Amino acid sequence: MGRRSFTERLARACARRPWLTIAAWLAAVLVAGGLLLAFGDSLQAADDFLNSPESKQAQTLLAERLPGSDADVEIVVVRSGDFTVSDSAYEARVRDLAASIRRLEPSDVRSVSTYCDAPAAAQAALVSADRRTTIIPVTMAAASGTVDEHMAGLCALVRSADGEDGFTVVLTGSGAWERDASAVAEGDLRRGEAIGVPIALVILIVVFGSLVAATVPLALGIVAIVVGAALTALLGEGFMVSVFALNIVTMMGLAVGIDYTLFIVSRFREEHAAGRAAPDAVGRAAATASRAVLFSGITVVLALCGMLVVPFSVFTSLGAGAILVVLAAVAAALTLLPAALALLGHRVNALRLPLGRGERRRGRPAGTPLAAGFWSLTAAAIMRRPVVSLVVGAGILVLLAAPGLTMQRGVAGVAGLPADLGTRRGYETLTSQFSAGLTSPILVAVDGDLTDPRVAAGVEKLRAAAEADGRFTITGFERADDARLLLLRLAVDADGTGAAAAQAVRDLRDNIVPQATSGAPMRVLIGGSPAIFADAMDLIDLYTPIVIAVVLLLSCILLLVAFRSLVIAVQAVLMNLLSVGAAYGLLTLVFQKGVGARLLGFRQTDVVESWVPLLLFCILFGLSMDYQVFLLSRIRERYDQCGDTTESVAFGIQSTAGIITGAALIMVAVFAGLASGEMVMFQQIGFGLAVAVALDATLVRVIVVPATMALLGRRNWYLPMWLQWLPHVSLDGATAGDGAAEPSGPAPSAHVAAPGPERPGAHGARSRGCGLEALE
Repeated sequence: MGRRSFTERLARACARRPWLTIAAWLAAVLVAGGLLLAFGDSLQAADDFLNSPESKQAQTLLAERLPGSDADVEIVVVRSGDFTVSDSAYEARVRDLAASIRRLEPSDVRSVSTYCDAPAAAQAALVSADRRTTIIPVTMAAASGTVDEHMAGLCALVRSADGEDGFTVVLTGSGAWERDASAVAEGDLRRGEAIGVPIALVILIVVFGSLVAATVPLALGIVAIVVGAALTALLGEGFMVSVFALNIVTMMGLAVGIDYTLFIVSRFREEHAAGRAAPDAVGRAAATASRAVLFSGITVVLALCGMLVVPFSVFTSLGAGAILVVLAAVAAALTLLPAALALLGHRVNALRLPLGRGERRRGRPAGTPLAAGFWSLTAAAIMRRPVVSLVVGAGILVLLAAPGLTMQRGVAGVAGLPADLGTRRGYETLTSQFSAGLTSPILVAVDGDLTDPRVAAGVEKLRAAAEADGRFTITGFERADDARLLLLRLAVDADGTGAAAAQAVRDLRDNIVPQATSGAPMRVLIGGSPAIFADAMDLIDLYTPIVIAVVLLLSCILLLVAFRSLVIAVQAVLMNLLSVGAAYGLLTLVFQKGVGARLLGFRQTDVVESWVPLLLFCILFGLSMDYQVFLLSRIRERYDQCGDTTESVAFGIQSTAGIITGAALIMVAVFAGLASGEMVMFQQIGFGLAVAVALDATLVRVIVVPATMALLGRRNWYLPMWLQWLPHVSLDGATAGDGAAEPSGPAPSAHVAAPGPERPGAHGARSRGCGLEALE
């Protein structure tokens, strides 16, 4: 009896004490629910740098030496269709509204400005050209990144005032955006669950042909989500964690939780149908499918670790949330699932559909995918024409990836919110009739002795250069009491998170400021929202190649260790790059170019959200490895029995393609639920993930990978001599010592370490239990 693997020993231990295991997990879920209720509010809509770019240095400097100068400014937009600002009714309405805002808590609102109180020279900036719209700047008592908790009173007041006496009153600004973004994200989360969960259940019922078997993966997916979400909320107590992390947790939890359980339950039913008792079927499933799940989970986590490399909270929080829920899903699949299967036994096939009974009447064992016949024919066709299959499959992927070369990245900002929100409407009014930069000015912090003539001259040159540039409008300045710090506010007539504002920041830093302050003993730091955006874009550009290199290297090493094949490892990386590239191309085609956007219910944008491509790369690379590992583990398992690559690839397709397709459909449903949301960023993430998984599970795993392996033959398993020291880590459970009879077929062959022709004879195409005729 061989030595049992860790996953088998763990599964058998849980299966021997099923009620204790289930009780432990129930307690964990209850505790997680309590943690989620207690700490769920710790998540934030704003993001921050984890390093110190110039914009953060400016923010810190102003907060320390000129407190309140970086206070957030929200804009109340008032419009009337009947009156102009010159009418007494309009003025009375504005004065009443301003008085109500001033009565809010001083800890929330610091000051209010209106055209009624402004000097004549400043009134023009607060009134539109048609004199029917005015803006009321409200200076908050907190900076932009922390203003969300101070916004409730102002938001409620504006909502109640909107529509009174025929006046439209809306609020826009970074604080309003953060509140609306959080609310929309929560709504998108519920919508995604309402769409993804029922569709996933239907797919599971079709795949398994049994209501009981279908509910098990869904239940474990929900367990993983609750635990992962609680851990993410708890993490938010000590670190800045984005509220959008919960959307990723739900999406990833449903996707991988259901998928992992699907593969293990399928293998359990297969082993149980072959005559093994429930405990032995649990052990055998744990020695094979569970080991692949453990390895796949590690691969996904390592791919997601690439997001932790980027020192920006949107990446670290989304990456951490995804990692935590994947770990929870793997833990549940390796412990809770064996306990549940041990209790269910043959009852896992209860409440079968008529189609399932028909399958049994035709002699197919319970647990065989309903589409086995189709995939048998597919496998045979690919094996007969591997060159054609490879050229067609890879050619389609390359064509789909081509539009990605023209991708333009940016930030949708307020424009990414639904069009009927007050924040969005106010922003559009501000953009069309005033200046979009009023809510997000560039903050120029001058650090130096302002009484020094050289510093004073440098400040004057800087002010004159900014005014002469044409893109900037000076909206104010402040001096510190010690005359050693000056703040200059510059409004740019462009979206503060757009490319034009970012370029203006770069021009200030690279040209205008150095030329104006040359030789003066002063330090100038550029901050504000436009500078934060510019620094974020530069940060993403800097770390993108680093993240890609880390993910590719770790994935390649893991596959090299698991399958002891340099060819398999390199091939997997290349295949995954194909599917990710196709996702980028379709993302660009639909959202940036607008092809089919309206048909699919999406909003076309000029840009793809700046951080989405890198997020997609890390998630997709991990999920793609899932299918690669499940397919290759069955191929390797068969190869060790018969020693023929062609036969093994055909067997791998037949035994996994139906399950992989079902798993992919579930992921597509979950991701489509996310894409059905109202925020553009979630539409892009959900769509990109959905199309990539669909392509990966069909074109890549079922056509391109098998065709490539069929062409390479024994070269698939090539391991150079200088890598022979690698440990032997089998994913096929060949050493599982469950005491049950081994599957029929030739004895396992020696591990192949060098290329060469396929072996004839006992391990040839006509070997017992390993022939193509069985697939055709």
